[in-house]
Amino acid sequence: MTASIVGWAHTPFGKFDAETVEGLVVKVANEALADAGIAASDVDEIMLGHFNAGFSPQDFTASLVLQANPALRFKPATRVENACATGSAAVHQGIRAIEAGAAKIVLVVGVEQMTKTPGPEIGKNLLKASYLPEDGDTVGGFAGVFGKIAQAYFQKYGDQSDALAMIAAKNHKNGVANPYAQMRKDFGFEFCRAESDKNPFVAGPLKRTDCSLVSDGAAALVLTDAETAKTMGKAVNIRATAHAQDFLPMSKRDILQFEGCTTAWQRALQKAGLQLSDLSFVETHDCFTVAELIEYEAMGLTPKGQGARAIMEGWTQKDGKLPVNPSGGLKAKGHPIGATGVSMHVMSAMQLTGQAPEGMQLKNPQIGGIFNMGGAAVANYVSILEPAK
Repeated sequence: MTASIVGWAHTPFGKFDAETVEGLVVKVANEALADAGIAASDVDEIMLGHFNAGFSPQDFTASLVLQANPALRFKPATRVENACATGSAAVHQGIRAIEAGAAKIVLVVGVEQMTKTPGPEIGKNLLKASYLPEDGDTVGGFAGVFGKIAQAYFQKYGDQSDALAMIAAKNHKNGVANPYAQMRKDFGFEFCRAESDKNPFVAGPLKRTDCSLVSDGAAALVLTDAETAKTMGKAVNIRATAHAQDFLPMSKRDILQFEGCTTAWQRALQKAGLQLSDLSFVETHDCFTVAELIEYEAMGLTPKGQGARAIMEGWTQKDGKLPVNPSGGLKAKGHPIGATGVSMHVMSAMQLTGQAPEGMQLKNPQIGGIFNMGGAAVANYVSILEPAK
């Protein structure tokens, strides 16, 4: 065990014109501390996950967390960034501070406000999470990058349109029960599978329902050491973590393998003394449905090229042998970049304490896995969580 989550907070994800990055940060910071029953004065260190990359004119945002309470003044506060895995990077840095004995209580906040940015700029900002010398002129921005990956996968393993539509339909159906989700609508397989005016092709074989949402939102959690956690009202232990960073250029690796994802999963499971089959559920990074498909293979759920089996045979449904994205995932919940990884940890902690919203709560989950990815399998973070006994 590395550290424990003892409190959390989560805004709804969506489009919030009246909100600001600062307002979102302050809201979840105060709510997470209140949820943990921790005074701001007792916080030893602050980590803020905020990608930005041009979404917010205010950069240098670590100190915005101090706006939540005057007692946070002069606390160490650091902004952490690692593309779409920014939230998990912040969580893992908080865990490291506790493991090192440098802090007993760490406040971790993740935030992003994306929807105020004009559409063309959104695409340009997101493309900064790819290798610009190779991908900078990609039509469709980051969706275009994953469109290329999907096209290459289809060419090697056959048309996977049915599997992608089933993944989209699963995650949208799961999102209906999540009050924090940006899109709470069960579209069904037929809508996700068919091209239409409301579901056009976006890039390569990817349709609109294959792509995660542009979102605003924030999430926060409070981390403590194991001994302190025993005195708290609730605690979820972080049994193991792993981070594997891969080459940024896709030309330097087999992009259909997601080898960094595989490495991170293997390291985390080994540290935890577990196998994938021991997990009760996984929250994984479905920025695009093809990413979830390849992640099935990368985590070891199916052999290479056979990821479709996991969705076609119902393994990853909420009542399957390994539910994947019971929260609705990025596909339905939304993807405010800096908040996503923190959100994954909050959603998993809710599940493991039996505090997930009605309809989203799984039956007696014992161990949860999280995979959060930055870029096209470049920054790869895995966390394995279990309820404190």
